[in-house]
Amino acid sequence: MKVAVVGAGVLGTLHAWQAVERGHEVVQIEREAEARGASLRNFGQIWVSGRAGGEELETALRAREIWEEIGGRVPALGFRANGSLTPVRGELERAVAEAAVARPDAAARGHKLLTPDEARALNPALRGEFDAALYCERDAAVEPRTAQRALRAELLGHPNYTFLPGREVREVVGESAVRDDHGEVHTADVVVLCTGAWLGGLVRELAGPDLPVRRVRLQMMQTDPLGEPLPTSVADADSFRYYPAYASAALDVLDARQPQPATAAAHRMQLLMVQRADGGLTIGDTHEYEHPFAFDTVEEPYEHLAAVVESLLGRPLPRIRRRWAGVYAQCTDPSRVVHRQRVRDGVWLVTGPGGRGMTCAPAIAERTANELGW
Repeated sequence: MKVAVVGAGVLGTLHAWQAVERGHEVVQIEREAEARGASLRNFGQIWVSGRAGGEELETALRAREIWEEIGGRVPALGFRANGSLTPVRGELERAVAEAAVARPDAAARGHKLLTPDEARALNPALRGEFDAALYCERDAAVEPRTAQRALRAELLGHPNYTFLPGREVREVVGESAVRDDHGEVHTADVVVLCTGAWLGGLVRELAGPDLPVRRVRLQMMQTDPLGEPLPTSVADADSFRYYPAYASAALDVLDARQPQPATAAAHRMQLLMVQRADGGLTIGDTHEYEHPFAFDTVEEPYEHLAAVVESLLGRPLPRIRRRWAGVYAQCTDPSRVVHRQRVRDGVWLVTGPGGRGMTCAPAIAERTANELGW
């Protein structure tokens, strides 16, 4: 079988990986020299802790297994089973964490409520004041800026894999063939479009105007090296408001009695933080849903995040080295992990994992391969 994958972000690359692993011939086409979208502009988190129970959690757990398997073969991926800590302050935040630990699927996530001393034993960099911390053992991380390159370097060692960068697919030709902007036609048995947040043009033409996927914009930043290890990923209690696993009566009380600070509420913020291989910290993020998106970044969210991080670390942040914005595609049906649609005979669109892209891509690709009989 020959498979054509359009898009070289994490979702496209893991579809190519699945096809190559199953012995198929693969051509992967990317309009940039390398992927430059949401697959690079994220935390690199394999984030199990907050996923909705049922299919979403099962997908995340399966994806984590696959990430660990691939990480053993591709050390440059930077896979590490670092877990996460969410420090909480006050009885209202603690009650939400306790509700999460009481979930029937808490053990599958590796959720435990730790004392401050227990949390600092796992992550001594957390010198700030907090009352408890929600631990998720199953969370992990990879290096987002280099993960796709590391995977591709491995794929290029297979004689049945071809990577064609700098080519934008403009047209579906007949059944399961595409024409790029160089005029070349790529014929395959199946075409998988993993075009990320590129939802106009050919995608709109194929899927129609009612595609149940929206674009979401975020702001993030990265610091100089911290100068010490940050052994776990770190979140704050605002993440409880964002991830479906934390929905509970306790969260309703938190929202009613202790709303977010104005800046965090206005920018729909949470703190997530991961240490990079070079020692710097990736910190975010915001969520913007209304179009048209701003073309610039604004300082108030960065100032808020810096204050939250410093309160948890008990020390000033290193210098901010980079600030950026990114846009990802999110399926608007909350019951679905991703939007997977046959848009022509032999042509499938797979998009809209939202903030779950880096976490769930391996399992999403595996399911595509299974459903299409690869």
